[in-house]
Amino acid sequence: MRRLILLLTAFVLFCSHDMFLKLERTYFLAPHTPVTLQLFNGTFYDSDNIITRDRMLDISLVGGGQHLHPDTTQWTDQGDTTLLRFETGMEGTWVAGVSTRARTIEMTAADFNDYLAHDGVLDLLDQRRQSGQLEAAATEKYSKHVKAIFQVGGQRSLDWQTRLGYPIEFVPLANPYHLHEGEDLKVQLLWQGEPLPNQLVYAGSVATAHSHEHTHTDGTTHSHSHDEGDTDHEHHDATQLRTDSNGVVTLPAPADGIWYLRTIHLVETDAPGLTHESNWATLTFELGQRHSHETAGHTHAEEAPVGGIPSYVYWVGSLLLIVGLFFWFNRKSNS
Repeated sequence: MRRLILLLTAFVLFCSHDMFLKLERTYFLAPHTPVTLQLFNGTFYDSDNIITRDRMLDISLVGGGQHLHPDTTQWTDQGDTTLLRFETGMEGTWVAGVSTRARTIEMTAADFNDYLAHDGVLDLLDQRRQSGQLEAAATEKYSKHVKAIFQVGGQRSLDWQTRLGYPIEFVPLANPYHLHEGEDLKVQLLWQGEPLPNQLVYAGSVATAHSHEHTHTDGTTHSHSHDEGDTDHEHHDATQLRTDSNGVVTLPAPADGIWYLRTIHLVETDAPGLTHESNWATLTFELGQRHSHETAGHTHAEEAPVGGIPSYVYWVGSLLLIVGLFFWFNRKSNS
């Protein structure tokens, strides 16, 4: 009977390993608009079961100079997905996060080895192989810490760099929503607030379709449509990356789409009753609406205006200044 319970527990663990915070269709949102934040417990593409409220240690929404902590009662369940419905605030680059309480699971040696291989904890699997521990069972304490970064309106803010203080978390070194085509995206992985070097990280994405409207300096608009598939199109093959000595992982010139990063920091422990402890981290965000057309003589509607003042004000002001100087010099020359 105990063996059956262990097998069932391991099966549930394998089927619901990763946890992700996701937006329903897009991470580009309008200000002061109702939206739904999804908490997936399974894979990036499917949620296998809900997250009970007693597991939620922290819930954070950061943006517009606010750090909000929605109550667990604001979550609802829909099938196997846990949902948080809220209204977006003022314009800016927002961060959402959820951190869970630790749980413990016992696994046989075979189950533990399969889990390490299945979820890409390859360094520890190699370590067990080299030290002759492949036949050793495991008792693991695990917790999960997930984040999402989304853009509200066109005005970008510095909230994307907020550290939520989770045991492990991804923090971009630049605003993903200020990334230009062809640029690399660098993200730092922190463990207990310090850079985590030489850590395996997996990255994947889902291509999305966008239609972006751009405003010319003369006030006219036009749209660019970028059809790269739809949100039902999935890329199940994640790219294996590794953090450098500063805990930084680099996504080389990532394409438009909804992206995720995931990692598992799993180590041996001497804590009573345990053999291992793991902390899981994921980050999701969307890349798009980042096409640069300065050479074409027009600007993006999503670019933040200088000092919060629309660019046309500067054009009108400059024109009035030129007209004023013309009449002033004209009066001087006739006097």
